Amino acid sequence: MEETMETLQVNLTPAAIEKVKQFMDEYGASEESGLRVAVLPGGCSGFQYGLNIEDGPEEDDEILTMDGVRIFVDPFSAQYLEGVQVDYVQNLMGSGFTFQNPTASGGCGCGSSFAV
Repeated sequence: MEETMETLQVNLTPAAIEKVKQFMDEYGASEESGLRVAVLPGGCSGFQYGLNIEDGPEEDDEILTMDGVRIFVDPFSAQYLEGVQVDYVQNLMGSGFTFQNPTASGGCGCGSSFAV
């Protein structure tokens, strides 16, 4: 499986990269492991985002590398993730990953659901 030359633009902020690396260390991730960024049907606006540490990519995944973090994106998700920015925020309301998607036509208060 060959790593692609950044054809898909999925961006992780420095805070998100730091948190992902921390989770990968806790998970005991190998060199083949990476972060799956996915779009799944569901959520209150039609689609929802998913993040998961996985042992390796699937055969048809697009594989991106950002600051030493491998990012796996399946073909279905890729069509909805162009230009998305993943951040990790901490505030009085809690902490977690947030998504800014320039192609989303709407969203909801949960921050992990969107419409196109």
